[in-house]
Amino acid sequence: MTVLTKREGRLRRHRRVRGKIAGTAERPRLVVFRSNRGIFAQLVDDESARTLASAGWTALSGTSGTKTDQAREVGKALAASAKKAGVERCVFDRAGYLFHGRVRALAEGAREGGLQF
Repeated sequence: MTVLTKREGRLRRHRRVRGKIAGTAERPRLVVFRSNRGIFAQLVDDESARTLASAGWTALSGTSGTKTDQAREVGKALAASAKKAGVERCVFDRAGYLFHGRVRALAEGAREGGLQF
């Protein structure tokens, strides 16, 4: 029996989920990447392999507070750039991370900004 590292387990979960969901032009996939320092998100159209909108913690100006607060702001920023791109609905892809903490805060921020998923 092999022991998986945290990263290997997350990537295995991500591959399994990616077999079941895909983003389209009407409903792109909202993909999350969480690092130790921050969080990034993007809307991807898998049919044409294009990124429609993106946001990350590095682009935030003067956001103080916890990383959870930053994740909420990234979600709001992503929703704002999605509106500019004409996207209102999306499919949430948590990329193997638990829907908890920063990932959940990003999702709530995106919902507050007007994205539906």
